[in-house]
Amino acid sequence: MMKDIIVCPMTESDLDQVLDIETKSYPRPWSKAHFLDELSSPHSFPHVSFDCEGNVTGYICPMVLLDEGHIFNVAVRNGLRTQGIGRLLIERVIRDCRERGAAFVSLEVRTSNSPAIGLYLSLGFVVTGSRKNYYENGEDAILMEYIY
Repeated sequence: MMKDIIVCPMTESDLDQVLDIETKSYPRPWSKAHFLDELSSPHSFPHVSFDCEGNVTGYICPMVLLDEGHIFNVAVRNGLRTQGIGRLLIERVIRDCRERGAAFVSLEVRTSNSPAIGLYLSLGFVVTGSRKNYYENGEDAILMEYIY
């Protein structure tokens, strides 16, 4: 795991670096307006991770509505993956969702994203189903939940 990584709430001033990671991580990246919507939503609480030099290393966009937590989006900067940053972000969200009254946390993940699936399983998520043709390229999604 990387040393000196901190996780804190995302702010608008983080968005240029977040968008850089987003556009390099996803074929259909979220827009700045989408992230601004997440920042202003009463149900969402996006977080970023920073290295000791103040660079954004990753981010996560969760929400809690009623008793349901959900992770919409998570990414780590290319070159820094598999170093524990994603784990830190997800562990933080699991704690935060519980504190906000969630009974579980759900997410979707591409069937081809073996590293993410392995990470989620290692954190205690379980597979609950699938969604056919969920992604823009027709790829299926695996549905996963973390139940407290």
